Amino acid sequence: MPKHIARLLLLVVVLATAALTAKHYFTDKSYYAYGHYRGDSVAEIASDVPRFRGNEYCKTCHAKQYDSWLESKHNQPVIGKHVKCEVCHGPVGQHPSTAQAPLSVDERIALGSKAPVAEGPTGGKLPLPKDRTKCIQCHEAMPGRPAAQRQVVLAAHAGTEQCTVCHDPHSPKINFASLAKAPQGNAAAGKVLAATCAACHGAAGASVNPAWPNLAGQHAGYLINALQAFKSGMRTNAMMSGMAAGLSDADIINVAAYFSQASCKTAGADRAIALLGKSKAASCALCHGANGVSPSPAWPSLAGQNPDYLSDTLKSFQDGTRNHPVMTSIAKTLSADDVAQLTAYYASTSCK
Repeated sequence: MPKHIARLLLLVVVLATAALTAKHYFTDKSYYAYGHYRGDSVAEIASDVPRFRGNEYCKTCHAKQYDSWLESKHNQPVIGKHVKCEVCHGPVGQHPSTAQAPLSVDERIALGSKAPVAEGPTGGKLPLPKDRTKCIQCHEAMPGRPAAQRQVVLAAHAGTEQCTVCHDPHSPKINFASLAKAPQGNAAAGKVLAATCAACHGAAGASVNPAWPNLAGQHAGYLINALQAFKSGMRTNAMMSGMAAGLSDADIINVAAYFSQASCKTAGADRAIALLGKSKAASCALCHGANGVSPSPAWPSLAGQNPDYLSDTLKSFQDGTRNHPVMTSIAKTLSADDVAQLTAYYASTSCK
């Protein structure tokens, strides 16, 4: 037999012997006890804490969030599934952690394989989603998604703003009835104070200048918030900042009560342009109402408002002279034509 063949065969024998020896020494003793797997794994699996525990496990410590979720759209079948706690927060695992503090490197080395492996983050706290990634996984509008899941065009819906600005993540549908109502003011006392507003906003809240807003019929809650913002400096205006500074909190509530009860008049606009704006207004309906009458007392109604005022307001959000967590983002998505069409539509809708 040639020497090179003999050497090759010897090499094969050596490698086979090494492989069999390694298999003998490195194979767990419990392999093949019940089949082609480790017999000890049965006990290990049985003693392990499940990664997913379900919402009932969370209810024990988070009853308020659980109750909010229980009555929400997130607890209704959507393609045979529910949006459970662990869909957004990740697997519960060994949460809450029983460890007083995370083990040091030295402690882990000393314990070796006996060192506990915490499936949850340090301290037993689950991660809180801090952006809208979780929401848009189901709700960003795209072809093929089921109609049962509300679909939104992100740029038109809220720009770059986070979902939690308006939505409770455990019960995402906005319950307008539960929103705080404006304090009840004295409309008669407010009428007396409103005399100083008449030069710009009209005797009964119908503006004498198309560049200034109509106040008649506006939500009292929104008017209160606006005046308080001017008074505190959160909003600035050469005229309004000074006017609001002289009003007490009671004055603000009374003035808002008067204007909110006043009869409003529709400003009117070009009919053809208004029709073009109607379809674009669909993305504004959640906050400002399908017909421009806001369902929330804290948000302004746009129906019947002066188009010049609405246009100037949107442009101020676009250029940064006025800021709002949602409106700033939305306004920047609008073209000049969009602004013209939207403002014409709202100016032509009935304010009551």
